[in-house]
Amino acid sequence: QVQLVESGGGSVQAGGSLRLSCVASEFVWCMAWFRQAPGKERDGVAYIYDGRPDYADSLKGRFTISRDNAKNTVYLQMNSLKPEDTAVYYCAASHEFCSLVEQHYQDWGQGTQVTVSS
Repeated sequence: QVQLVESGGGSVQAGGSLRLSCVASEFVWCMAWFRQAPGKERDGVAYIYDGRPDYADSLKGRFTISRDNAKNTVYLQMNSLKPEDTAVYYCAASHEFCSLVEQHYQDWGQGTQVTVSS
């Protein structure tokens, strides 16, 4: 099992930025970020494999996923944050399929809280 440790969450005002990091215990082909707002299901945010990123349609242009394979680390740069971005953000790793589908991911981090105030 791959161990994933997220960091970088916190509180920010609307319009601000945060950068999340996730360090994996080993290289994994596909890495992704999901988020879960209070009372809602967990949704896919972005994923990346072979240098190719993809995003949830509603987040394109504000969020950027990237990775440093030498450090087994994936990042999520979040700009122009809105109160509706408030959620627990999870890093996930997949050994088979790369998508925004939660069920495709085998390994999960513990999550990091992001709170955006208006």
